[in-house]
Amino acid sequence: MGMNGGKQQLPSCWQYQESPPTIQCLIEKALTRITKLDRKQLHLVGAGRTDAGVHAWGQVAHFITPFNYDCLESIHAALNGLLPSEIRVREISPACPEFHARFSTISKLYHYKIYNGLIMDPFQSRYAYHSGYKLNPVVMREAASYFVGRHDFTSFANVSHSDGLVNPVKEIFQFHVKEMDHVFQIEVEGTGFLYRQVALLIEIGREVLPPVVVREILAARNRRELAKFAMSAPPHGLCLMSVNYSDDILKAPAGCPASSFGRLQTASKCRLPFY
Repeated sequence: MGMNGGKQQLPSCWQYQESPPTIQCLIEKALTRITKLDRKQLHLVGAGRTDAGVHAWGQVAHFITPFNYDCLESIHAALNGLLPSEIRVREISPACPEFHARFSTISKLYHYKIYNGLIMDPFQSRYAYHSGYKLNPVVMREAASYFVGRHDFTSFANVSHSDGLVNPVKEIFQFHVKEMDHVFQIEVEGTGFLYRQVALLIEIGREVLPPVVVREILAARNRRELAKFAMSAPPHGLCLMSVNYSDDILKAPAGCPASSFGRLQTASKCRLPFY
């Protein structure tokens, strides 16, 4: 799915709430109209929660129906016809009974954009955080390298937020800092993502803190260690780019209809990559 949860838009991405309506709520309402099933029967499940203001080019969800579809293009067209322009279903595919949008996940890829110019580009303002301070990419890359690997991220937990970290141990497979003119793009692939990783990286890029502080904060395993530094990374710079699964779990059972990619614009258990 493609979901634009930016400022002045929908209040939250993947969490059911009717007033004001969240993205999940709007998708469920569209599905109930099309399938004539209630939300408890559909059991729509997303790959993970994303907060208000976050964008998602590659969110994935699944739902269940008691019947099969011969063709998925009609339901695909109907869904996009009922959804507001900020939400689009890019693909609908049949899935095996074992597939679970959340628990079958291997990794997720996130991008966080920082506009590092003196004057903010208005065309970037809804999708990038503006840092008027000149950032040092060399120290940011060094700091990012300390995140790679399997770590206990207790120090980065925010108990008042959605990242309460029931399991604080996460693995980061890659953590890159790329420069594109005035834009710094932070690319993180791993089993989890925490805003405060990026917030700390920004402070290091401003040369307020040394890169080695990442290792020290991780080793402390104490939220108070990170709380010593005032920092924030607003959600609108973040985008969930993709949710990754093994090839085996993505194989559809024999006899299922072909996936729909919106060329015209249906599944006992249907996998929806939402953008």
